[in-house]
Amino acid sequence: MHETPYPWQAPLTATIKARPEDFRVEEIPATLPEGSGEHVWLEIEKTLLNSEDVAVWLARESGAGRGRVSYAGRKDRQAVTRQWFSAQCPPESEPDWETRASAWNAAREAAGEPGAVRVLQVARHARKLRTGHLKGNRFEIRLSDVEGDRDAAETILEAIRRGGIPNYFGVQRFGRDNLAKARAWLGGGRAPRSRNQRSLLLSAARSAIFNAVLAERVRRGEWDRLLPGDVANLEGSGSVFPVAEVDAELEGRCQSLDIHPTGPLWGSGASQTDGEVQALEAAMATREPELAEGLVRTDVKAARRALRMVPGAVDWRWEADDLVLLLELGAGEYATGVIDAICVPRSEPG
Repeated sequence: MHETPYPWQAPLTATIKARPEDFRVEEIPATLPEGSGEHVWLEIEKTLLNSEDVAVWLARESGAGRGRVSYAGRKDRQAVTRQWFSAQCPPESEPDWETRASAWNAAREAAGEPGAVRVLQVARHARKLRTGHLKGNRFEIRLSDVEGDRDAAETILEAIRRGGIPNYFGVQRFGRDNLAKARAWLGGGRAPRSRNQRSLLLSAARSAIFNAVLAERVRRGEWDRLLPGDVANLEGSGSVFPVAEVDAELEGRCQSLDIHPTGPLWGSGASQTDGEVQALEAAMATREPELAEGLVRTDVKAARRALRMVPGAVDWRWEADDLVLLLELGAGEYATGVIDAICVPRSEPG
């Protein structure tokens, strides 16, 4: 995975995720269930489990099969997270979810396996929960035994609050070896049999190229300003438009966080960029030929992602030697970026 530099030098060292409770995530849903329909929606709190673990359990308990269980976004394993799932399950065959959850937790504990779930809400809806259908996530993150310059850290957090932060994909996107597996497959190896695994590897490949482009623009000091030939993104939307020339109006809109420069989610289709920006992105892609060429060959459609992330909220408090971060981020945005900007981790279990 490529290095991910930031505009600031991290002034703190701390222990990250000393316990699962040190990293709490609450999903902000885009839609809530209406109360009737063929799909059961469940809000579940999980600890030391990933989202796919819970989806497989729901598929088994509901009898729906994995293909009829869905969730909006993947959540960390080494954490306590709350998110919604849906399963296509007739009301007459729906199990008692609290009883099933208790039994699963007990079975895992008896087998010495980590992880537990808690069912918070159950309701019916006419449609399934689709991937990406969420507003964002709220985070409460505890950095333990913090050492370093607290004033400098707060200055960086204020800068992030006012002007955003490089919008890197976090390490979660790459897993332990997803990028190596993606290079092997897209370089001519055998495709994974699982559709979910193929999706993970394609996402890792696109994320690696995007991060490489963003890292280079951070090094050049160009991650938060528009260049001629850029493609701009309208804040809070998926709308993008080409920037042939950068005039005072566009500069002002970029400075006020109304629009952002974007980077490539590599794939098939003509590049929307031009000039120096197009050349930079092509140069970064040529450093990963297996990934870039494989993404085009598999006909993944090219798209754009903002280079700058503007958190909905950035707050913090000190509790003795611990720093507690309170963040609200949009869908697809990573809290680990804020941590990396201010802190060098001392350790991170799991």
